[in-house]
Amino acid sequence: MLSPLPAAANILAYAQTLNGGGVERALLRLARSWSEMGRRVTLLIGDASGPLSDELPPNVDIRTLGDPSYGALRQLVGLVREISPDIVFCPGNHYTSVAAYLRFRLGGRCPPIVAKVSNRLNRQDHGPLMAAAYRVWLSLHPIFIDQVVAMTPAMREETISTMGISPGRVSIIPNPPVRRVSGEVPSWLPKGRFLLGVGRLAPQKRWDRIIAALPRLADRDTQLVILGEGNERPALEAQIAALGLGSRVHLPGYEPNPQAALARATAVVLTSDFEGVPGVLREALAEGAPVVATDSSVAVREIVTKPSQGSVVPAGDDRALVSALDHWLAPNRQRPAPTPEPGADAAIRYLDLFDWVVAERRRRRGESLLPAAAGAERVLA
Repeated sequence: MLSPLPAAANILAYAQTLNGGGVERALLRLARSWSEMGRRVTLLIGDASGPLSDELPPNVDIRTLGDPSYGALRQLVGLVREISPDIVFCPGNHYTSVAAYLRFRLGGRCPPIVAKVSNRLNRQDHGPLMAAAYRVWLSLHPIFIDQVVAMTPAMREETISTMGISPGRVSIIPNPPVRRVSGEVPSWLPKGRFLLGVGRLAPQKRWDRIIAALPRLADRDTQLVILGEGNERPALEAQIAALGLGSRVHLPGYEPNPQAALARATAVVLTSDFEGVPGVLREALAEGAPVVATDSSVAVREIVTKPSQGSVVPAGDDRALVSALDHWLAPNRQRPAPTPEPGADAAIRYLDLFDWVVAERRRRRGESLLPAAAGAERVLA
């Protein structure tokens, strides 16, 4: 049977680098799925040479700038003029100023913009002046963003409250789950019991907290592995050396397939100041590993819903962190039953949303509901 092309047949998204962030990794998974579902997908990437470069999806038009700076993404304006996408996807809070710039430059000629909330909006790490300025910035988002995607119900409520946006303009779509890859057990995994952290070596992640907690644990033989890369490596290595933990703390770098480590970890630890919906917590629980996490997002307690799954502690409460770790390191502590990750249908739900947003824009403007290539058709299976 013949059917018109979908309203959002031509999708454009963008990212600064491929240095291993969860936002960018989720974007690559979505782009791959959208392409496999027959959409034209273009990704503008400032610097595509990072560790996620191996995950670049085939059949996606990759445009690279050769410039990792945030400002380079202003070239998105020229690309929109060149390829005339039906919709622009902003993959996270970090990137919304680029969306604002795009709307400012193109005005009424700007395609609809859908933006995902990827990090906490009520930030605990901001001082009073920064917090006030950030609230003002968030209140401007409804002006230049057509639809917002939150990943959990609590994040949706936080988005509506902080942005002052109509509830009808905020959808809930979880990130797509990781594609599990079978493989050998990495040689860098400790032979005995170990705690595992997964994430960029960035200030937000506060890996210094778990390193500082290690000498205070009741079990002095437990080791720590942190999988990730970033500009905090020198500071963390200096901290490890100062505490004499060189034989107990391991920083192997970025690992594209951490499932083997997650499955074998005694507990998975997240010590961030702020997060969105930490994918590593869901990945850990899917492998049956307990988690110890700071209360870094309203979504954390939506993931860790039972005491049998792990512990949630206040960010910055070192005593609570040590106590939670000791609890899960106790001999014969029962591991949680594996909890499947949500989001298997995330890609198609995004496409349904994109199609609706584009169709609504055309209806409001009295335009044809067909895409620009009017009359084009595709064959449905």
